[in-house]
Amino acid sequence: MLYLRCGAFAFKVRRTNRAPGRVAGGAHAWGQPRYEDGRHVTEADLVLFAGISGDHNPIHMDERYAAKTHFGGRIVHGMLSASFLSTAIASKLPGPGTIYLKQNLTFRAPVRIGDTVEAQVTVIDIIREKARVVLKTVCQVDDTVVIDGDALVMVPARS
Repeated sequence: MLYLRCGAFAFKVRRTNRAPGRVAGGAHAWGQPRYEDGRHVTEADLVLFAGISGDHNPIHMDERYAAKTHFGGRIVHGMLSASFLSTAIASKLPGPGTIYLKQNLTFRAPVRIGDTVEAQVTVIDIIREKARVVLKTVCQVDDTVVIDGDALVMVPARS
């Protein structure tokens, strides 16, 4: 475990010794705090996300329709895949109490039902005076980057 301090703020992360995948925008700088976690996407996830979000686009829900598109079949909602980044940020790096201020996302490739999406969050900068952390955010399926971007978060005060 690694404990990061940001003035009166502190958070705990685990370092990974795993070599980074292909990350758009540059290589991973060794020594930066990083968290990664995988999530297998199921049909139930897709249906539940459509129900909660109201996004019933046939590219996600109708195999007959989706088969005629350039994707050749159904794809997972981009924001469902991106939500795994929120899970990593809120639960691990920086962790509970973290507040999203900004998130930029670029969708690079489709995710399909049955894929395992690995969410990776890497600390890029710490703005101590404002209790802010800049993060590199990436989702991969195997060696393919499906989403990349960055986030600005506010970290909670720790006692």
